[in-house]
Amino acid sequence: MSLNADAVRRLATLARLDLDPAEQAALRADLNAVLGLIDRLQSVDTQGVAPLTHPQALALRLRDDAVTESDARAALQAGAPKVEAGLYLVPRVIE
Repeated sequence: MSLNADAVRRLATLARLDLDPAEQAALRADLNAVLGLIDRLQSVDTQGVAPLTHPQALALRLRDDAVTESDARAALQAGAPKVEAGLYLVPRVIE
C-alpha cells in the first residue's frame, strides 16, 4: 500500500498541519516507507511462534500476598478539612 499526494494532503488537513509542497513530498516518502515496513512485517510467517512478554527468560520475584500495614485511615484523615464516613469531602466542581 502506498499513499498518493491527495491522501497526504487529506491526512495533513485532518491533523491540522499546514505543509508546503516540499514538506508534503517528504511526509509522503516517510509514510510510504512506514507502510512498506508494515507490509514486510505482515508477510512474515508467524504460525507456531508463541507470543512472549520479554525476549529473555526472567524469573519474577514473588512475595506473599499478606497485609503488612495496619489501618491508618483515621490518622491520615485527621488533617483533612472535611471528612464524613471515612470519605474526603471536596467542593463541587461540576454542577
